[in-house]
Amino acid sequence: MEVISIERSTYEELLTSFNSFVNQMKVMAGRGTDKRLGEWLDNQDVCQILNISPRTLQTLRQNGTLAYSQIEHKTYYKPKDVERIIPLVEVRKKDSRSYGCRQQKGGGI
Repeated sequence: MEVISIERSTYEELLTSFNSFVNQMKVMAGRGTDKRLGEWLDNQDVCQILNISPRTLQTLRQNGTLAYSQIEHKTYYKPKDVERIIPLVEVRKKDSRSYGCRQQKGGGI
């Protein structure tokens, strides 16, 4: 075993820095508990709530309509963000149904 000796002031400075680092990590860890994952929704939850397909959900993410976070290749959504786009999704569904009806009526002539 090798023994290294350092001056007391250097040791105290190192100890102070280490303690500061530990305190910062505790603060950061405390912030993480405010956003428990249980309060977030996953892809399946959002598809069920909005009554949309996974592909439509992907489009909403890609075009910036719905904010999301990814953790290890899994996507999560804040409930308030999902609630915010419910009216938009309903309007788009209504428009697509109307468009489909016009297409069918026009195609039969």
